[in-house]
Amino acid sequence: MANHSQFNFQDASSPIMEELMGFHDHALMVALAICSLVLYLLTHMLTEKLSSNTVDAQAIELVWTILPAMVLVMLALPSLRILYMMDEINEPDLTLKAIGHQWYWTYEYTDLKDLTFDSYMIPTSDLPLGHFRLLEVDHRVVVPMSSTIRVIVTADDVLHSWAVPSLGVKTDAIPGRLNQTSFLASRPGVFYGQCSEICGANHSFMPIVVESTPLANFESWSSLMAS
Repeated sequence: MANHSQFNFQDASSPIMEELMGFHDHALMVALAICSLVLYLLTHMLTEKLSSNTVDAQAIELVWTILPAMVLVMLALPSLRILYMMDEINEPDLTLKAIGHQWYWTYEYTDLKDLTFDSYMIPTSDLPLGHFRLLEVDHRVVVPMSSTIRVIVTADDVLHSWAVPSLGVKTDAIPGRLNQTSFLASRPGVFYGQCSEICGANHSFMPIVVESTPLANFESWSSLMAS
């Protein structure tokens, strides 16, 4: 999760988030190159006397037409690749349905029988020692690690958004509509998120907690919850 004074992303915990962080670094390097070129040209124009050949040169016009097009291609191709990767869901190992309410989440494990629960934020007065304020919930979403999880997101009342930054997941929850996303937790751990759509007075009090465990631990947990 995020730390105080952190300027970068949270540590990636899924292949998609690793790809997104790589594209972020790639786009920053392109922006750095553009800024350096513009700074050099401005400095050159302010310190050197321009000749008529420089002003009327067709070669320069050709360069400043083709170069921006090449830059756009350099940004578009990896961006489209990641978009298609995020949209593709092939044979998920588990399907989870997340339903947003004012102001809590309901989760349904549609592949398992009678496994449905509500997830509320734990009030600060009841928070166990060492847990995170405004982020911990009474019932976590438990998923098996290294498994493709399909998440179907909807809402019961107003717009919500199911977002877990370290997993690279953010999907709007819209009443009357089912949106779909997926993730694969590449390591065990507890990952925190929050509703990312302003949904009313207690918008900031409906956190999301995803716990990734080995398959054997997930099977034990699901059996215990269903009983």
